[in-house]
Amino acid sequence: MANTRPSVNKRRKEANRREKKAAKAEKRAARSADKGPKLRGPGEDDPDIAGIVPGPQPLPWAEFADIEPEEEESDDGSEEKPS
Repeated sequence: MANTRPSVNKRRKEANRREKKAAKAEKRAARSADKGPKLRGPGEDDPDIAGIVPGPQPLPWAEFADIEPEEEESDDGSEEKPS
C-alpha cells in the first residue's frame, strides 16, 4: 500500500493545474471584454483622424500670437509684396 500516496498527490496537482488554467481563462476573457471591439463597421470614421482635412493646416499658434496666415500668391504674378 505504499503506492497510494503518490497518486493522491498527483491528483491534487492536476486539480490545482485545472483551477489555475480556468482562472487564467477567466482573466483573459475579462481583459478582452474590457478592450472592446477592434473592428469598425462600414462607413464609420477612424476617431483618431476624424476631422482632418488634406492639405496645408492652419498654424496652431496663430490665434495666440495674432499672426495672420500667409495668403497664397496668384499665378499671374500681379500681386506685389509690400517692402
